[in-house]
Amino acid sequence: MSANAIARYRAIQVTTSSPQQILLMLYDGLFRFMGEARTALAAGEPARAGERISKAHAILDELYATLDSTKAPELCDSLRGIYLFAMEHLVMANVNQDPALVDETIRVMTPLHEAWQAVLKK
Repeated sequence: MSANAIARYRAIQVTTSSPQQILLMLYDGLFRFMGEARTALAAGEPARAGERISKAHAILDELYATLDSTKAPELCDSLRGIYLFAMEHLVMANVNQDPALVDETIRVMTPLHEAWQAVLKK
């Protein structure tokens, strides 16, 4: 499948998905990029790791920016703290070239990812 075909498919997938499905797609992408960053760091590929960390950070930034405190203020406050923690750890992983910091971020974010997967299965 060509890159253009994949891009068109993804654009259609996003425009026809529910907000919950889009959120899960963001989390799926976040975990894919964090895993690729961890692998690149472990392999001593700083440029590739930096690119993947940047993409993961952008997803976290989007998740952070779209929190709506008018609907669930306490939940949003908790998520803000988690997202900030994750963004800071990814930056430090990149600066220090430390895959353990990516692992820690994955560990912290996994329960949220699993929760969204469970919600969408219902």
